[in-house]
Amino acid sequence: MTTATDWRASAGVTFETFKHPATASRGMVVSNHPMGSAAGLEMLSMGGNAIDAAIATVFALSVVEPMMVGPFGGGYINLRTADGESVCIDNYTLAPAAATPDMYRPVSDTWPDYLQTEDRESQVGYLAVGVPGNLKAWEELHSEYGKLSWETIIAPAIRYAEKGFPASEYLVRLITENREDIGRFPATAEIFLPGGSPPVPGELIVRRDYAESLKAISSGGSSELYDGPLGHAITEDIKRNGGLITMNDLRGYSTLRKEPVRGTYRGFELSGPPPGNTGITLIIEMLNILENFDVAGQGFGTTEGLHLIAESLKIAFADRFEYLGDPATMEIPVDWLTSKDYAKQRAAGIDVSRSSAQAAGVRSAESSNTTHLTTADGEGNMVSMTQTINEVFGSKVTVPCTGILLNNTQAMFDPHPGNPNSVLPNKRVVSSMAPTIVSRDGKPFLGIGTPGGVRIFGSVMQAIMNVIDHGMTLQEAVEAPRLWTQGQDVELEHEFGEGPGAGMSGLGHPVVRVPNVAGGMNGILIDHERGLMTGAACWRADGVPAGLSGGPANSDARFNPLV
Repeated sequence: MTTATDWRASAGVTFETFKHPATASRGMVVSNHPMGSAAGLEMLSMGGNAIDAAIATVFALSVVEPMMVGPFGGGYINLRTADGESVCIDNYTLAPAAATPDMYRPVSDTWPDYLQTEDRESQVGYLAVGVPGNLKAWEELHSEYGKLSWETIIAPAIRYAEKGFPASEYLVRLITENREDIGRFPATAEIFLPGGSPPVPGELIVRRDYAESLKAISSGGSSELYDGPLGHAITEDIKRNGGLITMNDLRGYSTLRKEPVRGTYRGFELSGPPPGNTGITLIIEMLNILENFDVAGQGFGTTEGLHLIAESLKIAFADRFEYLGDPATMEIPVDWLTSKDYAKQRAAGIDVSRSSAQAAGVRSAESSNTTHLTTADGEGNMVSMTQTINEVFGSKVTVPCTGILLNNTQAMFDPHPGNPNSVLPNKRVVSSMAPTIVSRDGKPFLGIGTPGGVRIFGSVMQAIMNVIDHGMTLQEAVEAPRLWTQGQDVELEHEFGEGPGAGMSGLGHPVVRVPNVAGGMNGILIDHERGLMTGAACWRADGVPAGLSGGPANSDARFNPLV
């Protein structure tokens, strides 16, 4: 273990990091599986750029982290190119055209079962599936900005699926926890419950059907899914089993490309995907509020500092439920929410000596299970992308003979008709994903993100504060204990210890201790003066950084013994 040092003097709590960072000069890949990061590093070693590395990594993750991501899912991509262009792609899923507000039967009109449906139809099975955007976005990003061939970047994923990969303890635990649902679908059980039982850690998992699907995608591109044999096989299986997605849904899907939302914090620029994503908008709003306080002087993990974070989160969630949604169905005042003037008004309303009673509105059904990856290259490109099939193993459905797991993003809708987040045909749900890029002096400084559902943007914000305000290393910043609230209980990770918890309770916060807030955060920090980049991933998932340094042989004749 490594030990944090430089911020401890003023901290209310200290901690030790569990993992080690990586530092390199020519490129860096960080993802939540070592084989995913290795696939991206392979692209960098072949002369590819950060975009090639990112898409190779996410394809590899769809094999080795199958419970979190796949081509039949959705997400957000944030790219900063070497020439300063910012690109945000919304590839989140849509409700099928045949979806209706009353397609599910809610079991309750009150919490905690408000979002549950009879027979769990919005969570498990074919009615839970949304129209996917992942594969289309991966191809679009690569075709416009990548350097290597499409076949080259998919090759590692095909190899992993065909030859097999060792099951991690993390994957085995999640299979075990979801054993009953997985067992309902033979094509899923065949892979993840071999012989009727979960694999043991280290046991090889081979996904031959998925390898064949990847080969088809490698040769035919995303049209294999959106207007080809693979799409027909999937939609026919969906129709046979009472689902709604048709070939017309797939043919009609398009990604959305928009200008990023931008803001500043203490001289740094932040950017990320615009609404219907809420992540970066709320991160900027909260940091604007916190900019009115001496966060660094308060110290990490102090009662005063935690109180301000909690109050800022309450304000952000109240505004999220009031002002943020699908921009196709409502006007969203992004400029106002991210303005310094609005933040000053909200900051002035915070009582530093007492918890507020800010209401949070309807809770979200976003799953905490997804994946994030960050890549950077020596040319100056950086990619931060968060992708998902929503809950662990999505709908739990694997389409026979394809190896493709289907998402369950319909579970994110409110099953009650007539509400802002109710189901409507072709509607995008609101997401808390926050693939963030922080820049300084016009150059990318930090790319960061995490899985974690509604806990994502608050966690990413705290990591940014850890770096900018508290002077933590990136490894410390992503592993530091976190808090979260959306207006109800304040969740504190166990590593905060008893002191901060007692202090927060004394200010009127109802405190709940939890093992973790959000998931496996990872990121890349660039030191332009030294020409180095550092990658880090936290203990909450199987994350691993992989970097490329060195370079070609020196061409100077003095160093060539053959001359």
